[in-house]
Amino acid sequence: MMQDFKGKTAVLTGAGSGFGLECARIGAARGMNLVLVDVQQDALDKAKAKAEMEAAGVQVLARKVDVSDAAQMEALAAAVKERFGAPHFVFNNAGVGAGGLVWENSVSDWEWVLGVDLWGVIHGVRLFTPMMLEAAAKDPGYRGHITNTASMAGLLPPPNMDIYNAAKAAVVSLTETLYQDLNLVTDQIGASLLCPYFVPTGITSSERNRPNAPKDSELTKSQLIGQAMSNKAVSSGKISAAEVAAMVFGAISDNQFYVFSHPKALGNVRARMENIVSVTNPADPFFERPEIGQKLREQLRSA
Repeated sequence: MMQDFKGKTAVLTGAGSGFGLECARIGAARGMNLVLVDVQQDALDKAKAKAEMEAAGVQVLARKVDVSDAAQMEALAAAVKERFGAPHFVFNNAGVGAGGLVWENSVSDWEWVLGVDLWGVIHGVRLFTPMMLEAAAKDPGYRGHITNTASMAGLLPPPNMDIYNAAKAAVVSLTETLYQDLNLVTDQIGASLLCPYFVPTGITSSERNRPNAPKDSELTKSQLIGQAMSNKAVSSGKISAAEVAAMVFGAISDNQFYVFSHPKALGNVRARMENIVSVTNPADPFFERPEIGQKLREQLRSA
């Protein structure tokens, strides 16, 4: 359980915007060394400037990294170890969005989303956990924490959000397993799973960082509808990224595993779990807002 953050090191992916940036600002205010990681250089530069402005004297290492690339992540881990030693907080947070009917996406679509949303987390876990365990073995006073960003979509798969749902469900399972595995070998390192719902972040513009991104004219009807629905839902979110970042740090201090931005949405998750244990076919995930599913159905079935 981490209580003291001053002088500790935080590695944050997706640090150029959204949850990553807001966690960096909290970390800076608490006197942490910051390793800011993002694929977008201009966002990274702004994040570094904000972090440094808010806490004079904070050490900042900013790196442009594609988290889906194993070699780039290995180079990052080596740079972190050389500069700061083992980190104390790792926030595997970088993410991109995608939508559409599950059979309509290309291999390229799958590789891009799974690469960032799942492999980015895998690389963060496989590279930094051993480093943290080594530090814990050497120092009984060492405390560390790993937080992975999934989504409510990983617990409640809505229709027309295929690859994103699959990636986030995998992150849920991976992080629950990480928590159990850490408990087998140490009491010095905790883990949290962040499952945000609709929060205004930069994820709706993540396509700009995609290599060879398809033009709108190349997208299917379902993909365009999914994109529009996600943009509207995310932009209209009432909970801010800064509020979610505060929840992330609260969970570190409290050694809390599940972090939900919108606890009211758990009613839908409960209904899904009840379907599973009662061997009932999946219900409409929008059962509390049936008009959403109805509108989507009408749009997809219209000529």
